[in-house]
Amino acid sequence: MSTIKELLAVLPAQPGCYLMKNKHGTIIYVGKAKVLKNRVRSYFTGSHDGKTQQLVSEITDFEYIITSSNVEALILEMNLIKKHEPKYNVILKDDKSYPYLKITNEEHPRLIITRKVKKDGAKYFGPYPNAGAANETKKLLDRLYPLRKCRTLPDRVCLYYHIGQCLAPCEFHVSEETNHNLVQEMTKFLNNGHQQVKTDLREKMEEAAEELNFERAKELRDQIQHIDAVMEKQKMTINDQMNRDVFAYSYDKGWMCVQVFFVRQGKLIERDVSIFPFYQDHQEDFLTFLGQFYLKEEHMLPREVLVPEGIDLDMAEQLLSVKVLQPKRGQKRELVRLAEKNAEQALTERFQLIERDEERTIKAVEQLGETMKIDTPFRIEAFDNSNIQGTDPVAAMVTFLDGKPFKKDYRKYKVKSVEGPDDYASMKEVIRRRYVRILKEKTALPDLILIDGGKGQLSAAKSVIEDELGLLVPVAGMAKDDKHKTSELIMGDPAEVIPLKRNSHAFYLLQRIQDEVHRFAITFHRQTRQKNMFTSILDDVSGIGEKRKRLLLRHFGSIKKMKEASIEDFRGISIPDNVSRELMQRLQETE
Repeated sequence: MSTIKELLAVLPAQPGCYLMKNKHGTIIYVGKAKVLKNRVRSYFTGSHDGKTQQLVSEITDFEYIITSSNVEALILEMNLIKKHEPKYNVILKDDKSYPYLKITNEEHPRLIITRKVKKDGAKYFGPYPNAGAANETKKLLDRLYPLRKCRTLPDRVCLYYHIGQCLAPCEFHVSEETNHNLVQEMTKFLNNGHQQVKTDLREKMEEAAEELNFERAKELRDQIQHIDAVMEKQKMTINDQMNRDVFAYSYDKGWMCVQVFFVRQGKLIERDVSIFPFYQDHQEDFLTFLGQFYLKEEHMLPREVLVPEGIDLDMAEQLLSVKVLQPKRGQKRELVRLAEKNAEQALTERFQLIERDEERTIKAVEQLGETMKIDTPFRIEAFDNSNIQGTDPVAAMVTFLDGKPFKKDYRKYKVKSVEGPDDYASMKEVIRRRYVRILKEKTALPDLILIDGGKGQLSAAKSVIEDELGLLVPVAGMAKDDKHKTSELIMGDPAEVIPLKRNSHAFYLLQRIQDEVHRFAITFHRQTRQKNMFTSILDDVSGIGEKRKRLLLRHFGSIKKMKEASIEDFRGISIPDNVSRELMQRLQETE
């Protein structure tokens, strides 16, 4: 939840789509917003209905894509929902799509509304944000351009002819040139030539108002509003249905963000965000990124790639061996600009999060050092023991570097010299093994050693570090309360409580370290205990030797999976039926 709070703090006040994710990284909800900052924050404040509460309870992360308008967000939302099929989205998840206006490729063309774009020689315009707006535009065009209306030509003229909305090719001769001119005028209107029509309508509206014909004036005003609603440009879908990738980047303070929009069949369905430090000229580093991008198996080369201005097109085409464009105008240029806008925002967000992260990490480490009156502990090593009544005793060590987990230096220990539940002796063994090895290998010592435990565990660790090995490394204990949460930090001889404010960054850092070392130790203990239990059961079954034991361990991996297995599953790895039955019986006895 802390990550979500940090992301919420840097959300932009712009339109766009947001994608909510669960703990597995799966997208569970896609939504749109006029103002991302307000809409996304609303999920985590106030009360909600049952469904929203359930959704919010599963959210562990989210991302967003900025758009230029709410209409773009609407179209993009549909594309993303169809792509990811989030379980909490109940609308726009079927096979429906947004409506298009279509001028058919027939001897006598028609203007119709369709939700499917085909390569049939017809002209398509859209998509439109809703069916109502598309219908209103069609009604307007029907009044202006009298193409035929009937699917099949009737025997006589119909009502549309009498009201001036059809030339009635069913009864009168309509030349190919007439139809062509009507189609051309309609195409011009739908390709942003509607401004002249709006001007004419506005003049007629003003004339009707002067004549006190307010009903007619209102009708004309509504038609103008419908034109504004449906003719607003949006870049989320391009009608050519081509697969293309759109690249753009932003750079600042030695960092570069590259945004890639994946357009499939003309629809923007997904994007990739990469943020990394760059060390050369920004254009050269972008080309390096471009050349490496399609080396990944999940990135398939499209038919066309769009890149921003300033990029060497010849070099880009040599790298990719596909058509690379640098659009100067139109929808493609707008897509590149939109990608640039998202790249700028992502980089700004990264810097804001870095500043916040430094408060939680570097500044927390500095604050901890000041409170403990030691040098700033940039490298901290923490230890914890884990066992159940002395069985399968293990220990674990985690390393925090600059206030962040450094998992490369995590270590696991199986306690070898201790029998029974003796935490102090176990701690001594593990501390001894760790720092004797460091002294032998002459690697760097930590700035602070933390022990998960109270005065007893702290004293045991200090007896090895100070008395046996003579190391001058500060050692402190992390004591817990009744709820197994970090309560205080103890240090010194005799051990005293180090005063740390509960709401300080230093205290939060201790909590993270203690939770992490406990998690790491418990996980290792469970794995060890399960493996030992598994091995002991196999040892008791006649017919299972070392070879079959390794085979079973490799194939099933856990007792739980083996208990769920059937005779056929064991046959699949060549285990005889009599051995399988005896093993299954032994497994049932362990419940």
